[in-house]
Amino acid sequence: MVGLTVSQNAITGVTVKNGIMGEVKTQSGDYVFSTMPVRELIESMQPAAPQEVLRVSRGLAYRDFIIVGLLLKHMRIQHTKDRNPPVGIIPDNWMYIQEPGVKMGRLEIFNNWSPYLVKDPATAWVGLEYFCNEGDALWSKPDKEFIAFAVEELAKIGIIEKEDVLDGTIVRVKKAYPAYFGTYGEFAVIRKFTDAIENLFLIGRNGMHKYNNQDHSMLTAMAAVEHIIQGIKTKDAIWDVNAEQDYHEAK
Repeated sequence: MVGLTVSQNAITGVTVKNGIMGEVKTQSGDYVFSTMPVRELIESMQPAAPQEVLRVSRGLAYRDFIIVGLLLKHMRIQHTKDRNPPVGIIPDNWMYIQEPGVKMGRLEIFNNWSPYLVKDPATAWVGLEYFCNEGDALWSKPDKEFIAFAVEELAKIGIIEKEDVLDGTIVRVKKAYPAYFGTYGEFAVIRKFTDAIENLFLIGRNGMHKYNNQDHSMLTAMAAVEHIIQGIKTKDAIWDVNAEQDYHEAK
């Protein structure tokens, strides 16, 4: 998407560009659901959004994300309780890494998310997560160098032996985490502006610049559809999803 045409409090056209052919065309529709980063959404509007809205949107901050996937013969650490999982896999879905000597922030074990994520159940499939900023030293490290770096880190803290690594891959995700600093304290300026565009619905983590989990992000989409069906003009109920103070993952 390269442009949004705004007229009389409505989105009247969405301009898209074919990434392969380079063809640009404008499409119309009754409703627009946006999951794109708010900063890019505001910048794409034609005519331009008010200067105060642009200022706040340009000051929104993000954290970027890199994950290194490693396929292993087995893990060095072992589960010590009665359960005896295959290839030495501990039962955690993910764990936060606290050791100060490594850059890794979190480790996840895909075998425990779903057996369908692992082709060979006799292997361990893990992901090493790194939190960074686009363009910094971590983000700019070449793929092969980064994978080797990640292997070294995981071996350094005793979770694997380097010789047990069968394969590796890397994925970089821009703007994975909308941050609650920068101009976030003034976000109401953006919300007032976008809420007034009647057929535009901001949903999801980046769409709302709100650190929702996947289930809450899906609920925002469901709430938006319900608003359309019932003809509700205000969008407060969409923004109220996951606005409670309680932590939702406590067992």
